[in-house]
This record gives sequence, structure tokens and C-alpha cells, in this order.
Amino acid sequence: MISFTSEQRFIVTGASSGLGEAAALLLNELGASVIGIARNQERLEAMKATAKYPENVFLEQKDLTENIKGLPAYVKALKEKYGKFQGLAYCAGISQIQPLQFLDYNDLKKIFDINYFAPVLMIKGVADKRCNIGAGTSIVAIASIAAFARDKGHLSYAGSKAALSASLKCISKEVIGRGIRVNCVSPSNIKTPMNTGMEDYEESQKNLYPLGFGETKDVANMIAFLLSDKAKFISGQNYVIDSGGVL
Repeated sequence: MISFTSEQRFIVTGASSGLGEAAALLLNELGASVIGIARNQERLEAMKATAKYPENVFLEQKDLTENIKGLPAYVKALKEKYGKFQGLAYCAGISQIQPLQFLDYNDLKKIFDINYFAPVLMIKGVADKRCNIGAGTSIVAIASIAAFARDKGHLSYAGSKAALSASLKCISKEVIGRGIRVNCVSPSNIKTPMNTGMEDYEESQKNLYPLGFGETKDVANMIAFLLSDKAKFISGQNYVIDSGGVL
């Protein structure tokens, strides 16, 4: 059984909704202390209100794209506030379906800022030996099956997630000597607030999802496993969660 202690502190980005909320609540339920980061303070507080151990949930309202270059320093400031971190679950991200014909640089940069540049710089901060516990530190980022499936209109989103998964593989090679593990999780379509009102789409895609569309906790379970010492022999991997049918 996976379990943590309150002395084990994890940063969870995108913690106010969707996969980030599910990861934050599950880690807390398993005993960890969670520093939940998101832009929306009201939704962060709503997440904390549903936590099993709300006294171990700490909220940080922040737009991670506001000062991407400053994210390593931001992580260091969080360490000074809360103590050294056991790990990071980077779950913040945005999706976009836009064909090449209508794409411009600003659209592309917006996607890459939150889906690629921000996670890499947050990981840089957490990987700093001044900010983590050393051996046993674990980092997980949400990529996407879009990096493999590559549907039309997904060029910016798929590109950002493919870049993230490739870079995390490289990072894992750099930090493994210090006992830090780095992994990716690549879900297919998951029932999140981003996907509400997509019943017709689900119906049209059901042949690709023999086990049905996933729930946020299906992904959170994998995140918790990879962050735990149950996965102490696993690093540099990218786990596809796709109901067994998309790929």
C-alpha cells in the first residue's frame, strides 16, 4: 500500500481542478503534505475544503507563465517557506485544437509557455539540491498521448507535450546519479472540467476506449505510485494511460 508522512512535501501544479486537483487530494489522502499551486484562489480553497487532511494542504496562488525565467527562484522561495521537497507533480497545462492555417506565433508560445517552458523550469528548481531531500526525490509531469497520436489540429499541443516528454527523458539521465527520479504520464482523453459537454465526442470515440473514458483519479493513482518509494527502481519512463485502445 502506498503511504506518505506529513513530513513528505510535494508541489502540485494545476491543483485547483482536473488532474492536478485529483493528484493533490490523493497525495494528501495518502498522508503527504501538499503545496498546491494554481491561478484561481477560490478553486484552490474549494480543493482544500474537500481534502482528508486540510491542515496538510498549503495553497499558493500563482500564474506560472507570468515570470517563467524566475521559476527556479520561486521554487527556492517555497523551500524557504515550507522546507525541502520530496517531489513535484506538474499537472498544469492547456489544450488547443487549431489548424496550421490559423496558427500564429503568439498561439504557439502560449501553449509552450505552460506546457513546456514552465514545467522544465519548475523541474530545474526542484532538482536543485538546495530544494529537495536528495535521494528519494521524485518528479512526475503530465504529458499527453497526443505526442504519439498526432491528430490534425493538435500541432501546438502535441508538439509541446512531445518536447516535454523528450526533455524529461534527458533530465532523468542528468539527475539519476543523485537518486532523483523523473517520469512522465501520458493520458488519453480523461473526464475533466476541460472536457465537459463532450458526450457526443465520447460516443464517437468509444471504439478507441474499450474500458471507457478515464477518470482523473485513474491518472492520480499513477502519479502517486511514481512519486512513492514503491517506484524507487523506475525513472526516465513515459506511462501511457489510454484505456488500452488509442495506441
